[in-house]
Amino acid sequence: MAQWWGREARGGGGTSVVVKMENPDWAVVPRSEAAAAGGKAGRGKNARQITWVLLLKAHRAAGKLTGAASAALSVAAAARRRVAAGRTDGDDDAGAAPPGESPALRTRFYGCLRGFLLLSVLLLAVDVAAHLQGWRHLAVDVPDLLAVEGLFAAGYASWVRIRLEYLAPALQFLANACVVLFLIQSADRLILCLGCLWIKLRGIKPVAKAGGKGSDDVEAGAGEFPMVLVQIPMCNEKEVYQQSIGAVCSLDWPRSNFLVQVLDDSDDAATSALIKEEVEKWQREGVRILYRHRVIRDGYKAGNLKSAMNCSYVKDYEFVVIFDADFQPQPDFLKRTVPHFKGNEDVGLVQARWSFVNKDENLLTRLQNINLCFHFEVEQQVNGIFLNFFGFNGTAGVWRIKALEDSGGWMERTTVEDMDIAVRAHLKGWKFLFLNDVECQCELPESYEAYRKQQHRWHSGPMQLFRLCFVDIIKSKIGFWKKFNLIFLFFLLRKLILPFYSFTLFCIILPMTMFIPEAELPAWVLGSAYEWVVTKKSGRSSEGDLVALVEKQSKQQRVGSAPNLDSLTKESSNIKKDLRKKKHNRIYRKELALSFLLLTAAARSLLSVQGIHFYFLLFQGVSFLVVGLDLIGEQVE
Repeated sequence: MAQWWGREARGGGGTSVVVKMENPDWAVVPRSEAAAAGGKAGRGKNARQITWVLLLKAHRAAGKLTGAASAALSVAAAARRRVAAGRTDGDDDAGAAPPGESPALRTRFYGCLRGFLLLSVLLLAVDVAAHLQGWRHLAVDVPDLLAVEGLFAAGYASWVRIRLEYLAPALQFLANACVVLFLIQSADRLILCLGCLWIKLRGIKPVAKAGGKGSDDVEAGAGEFPMVLVQIPMCNEKEVYQQSIGAVCSLDWPRSNFLVQVLDDSDDAATSALIKEEVEKWQREGVRILYRHRVIRDGYKAGNLKSAMNCSYVKDYEFVVIFDADFQPQPDFLKRTVPHFKGNEDVGLVQARWSFVNKDENLLTRLQNINLCFHFEVEQQVNGIFLNFFGFNGTAGVWRIKALEDSGGWMERTTVEDMDIAVRAHLKGWKFLFLNDVECQCELPESYEAYRKQQHRWHSGPMQLFRLCFVDIIKSKIGFWKKFNLIFLFFLLRKLILPFYSFTLFCIILPMTMFIPEAELPAWVLGSAYEWVVTKKSGRSSEGDLVALVEKQSKQQRVGSAPNLDSLTKESSNIKKDLRKKKHNRIYRKELALSFLLLTAAARSLLSVQGIHFYFLLFQGVSFLVVGLDLIGEQVE
């Protein structure tokens, strides 16, 4: 092994490095050559490091590509299974039309959509053939086409003339109208967002008056707490009845001052027996709880609530709280809501915000969570602060019973009984408070089938209600701006125009402009397009809530009939397994047909070199394809 050491040797020309090697000879190496040797070694080391970094990045990229390919293959396999199974949304009751939707109308709509799809495919074939002939411009000169010999050229010239003279003007008018509606809706959203920002910056929120009834004063007797009636309307809620009844019965409120009504509309005898048994168990625990079952379900939820309010003992209560069967209020819910009525005799409703125990379950629940967070955080909060009015959400709200009676009580005339009672109470001068910091946990639909039925129920009644109460709005004694808000913003814009223009503009007019390029849709409209994505419960409950419930039961020394957490979990798991055996994923024909229509329009846009239209139509078409094949949401057998 070579041994060396060095010293500087100074000569007349500069500095050198003296290196002694293993042999007796001395070698004098100039410093510049030594530095060059070291530089080469450093560069070699750096080159190796760069190579390793590049190899590592390539490995990571390959891993991501492999993961993407695996995911694509999984999706393709799932799609193949859906197609092979041949189950569609009309095969059985699970895929039947929601209540109130005409099967004939549904069939006609699907037929029109299918015909539109076939026509678009034909037009795409014609445009591709014209493109191959060299007729690539959007505005084709008809006289030049007529000069071309051949039947195809003559037919294409006739089609272009029809587009220019008849179809394009009508389509352009519809497109312009939708653009105007888009601007109105954008202005409304901007105003709401600015209002929400103002509320955040100023720290504005409803504050209960100190020392009110229901305060946290531990020395306050039962007489300091108002009488509260708690209602749980349910129908065949086999998956969630235990946790909802348990959460309500565990509310931190003097037991002598609140009564729970379990309003069961179940038509399944086994489910009714289980709910009744659960009620009897809590009765043995000392909770004031009653079980009511209706054999004839007139009016559905509205009829159920109306029937319960007709009980003679209701006159002894000042407030009524409504929780749907999948809602789980926190123990302090009443103590955080009821005090807001103290000293505010004109307040008729206090609404709490919803939170969701399954918001991260799948893509469908995440999208719903985003949409509903905007609804509560922005719409409800801003309208509550500045207008003292918003649509009642149907659950997790506290009503002053006097306000309900003054407004005419529950009516069965629409499918949106919660919106109906809110509008009538507003016309009577009652004010609403929205508490953004008080949350009540519930579930989001995890399957597209359940989500579609829920959305149909939520959107089928507003226009019918508007027709019924339009005259009452005009004749009411509320101010002009409140009437304007009800008619133009609450009903027309948010309940009619928004759903109509969003679907019509982005799923009908936009594809049509690809096949009739003489009508143009401004590209900037697609920059902030409205998400089209737009109930069966699974019985989920947050772990913290279940543990808190068990701890509270142990503190109260419940014996014998106290719920068992393990058995509750096992029962919920068994119910889920039974449901999965009966439920199947299916193909949704309307969504699938609309997907193919959008993808066909995307292909047509390539002939016109309309880049942003292509990307939007492509992603929109893929979104509908995923939904049409039931690849979004809960995956079952």
